[in-house]
Amino acid sequence: MNLRPFLLLVSMILFHGTAAASTAEAESRLHSAVDEVVKTADRASNVGALAESLRPILQKYLSFDAMTRRAIGPGWRQFSKEQQDQAVQLFTTLIIRTYSSKYTPGEHAVITFKAASTPAPGRVEVPTTLLYEGIQRAVTYRLEAAEGWRITDVVAEGVSLVANYRAQFGASFQKGGATAVINSLNQAVTHPK
Repeated sequence: MNLRPFLLLVSMILFHGTAAASTAEAESRLHSAVDEVVKTADRASNVGALAESLRPILQKYLSFDAMTRRAIGPGWRQFSKEQQDQAVQLFTTLIIRTYSSKYTPGEHAVITFKAASTPAPGRVEVPTTLLYEGIQRAVTYRLEAAEGWRITDVVAEGVSLVANYRAQFGASFQKGGATAVINSLNQAVTHPK
C-alpha cells in the first residue's frame, strides 16, 4: 500500500491548521497593538506627550531591529555592533516622532481589519482601512513570528515604510558608508522637518 498520498494529505491538513492558528495569533497581536495605540492617542494632549507615551507600546509590538536592518539594506553588514545599536535607537526615535507628529489631538482613528494572508511561513499580512480626519487610507501591516508576532513593516497606500527609508539610507551609505547613515539619522532626529 502506498502511504505517500495519505501522508501528503495529513501534512497539508496539519500545515493549514498551523498556518491558520499562526494567522489568528498574528491578527490578535495586531488588534492588541492597534487598541493600545488608539487608546493612548485618544488620551494625549499634545504630540510631544504622545511620542513619549507611544514609545513603550510600539517597542513592544514593532521589531525596530528588523525594520532598521531592512531599511539600511545590504550595507547593514558593514556597520559595527555599536553603529547597529545606534542606528536602531535613532531609527526608532525617528519613526515614533514622525508618525506621532501626524496626530491631531481630539481626532479618533477608525480602523477596519480585513482578512489576513500568509505570504510565507512565519509571515502574515493584515490589510486594513484607516479612516482619520475624514480621509480613508489603505494600510497593510506585515508581521513576523520572530520574538512573538511583531510588526516588521507598514505599507500605507502601497508605499512600504521600510522600502521608503531604504532608498534614503542607500544613497547616504553610497556617499559615506555607515557613518553617513548614522549622521543622516542624527540629523533627522535632532532637526525634524
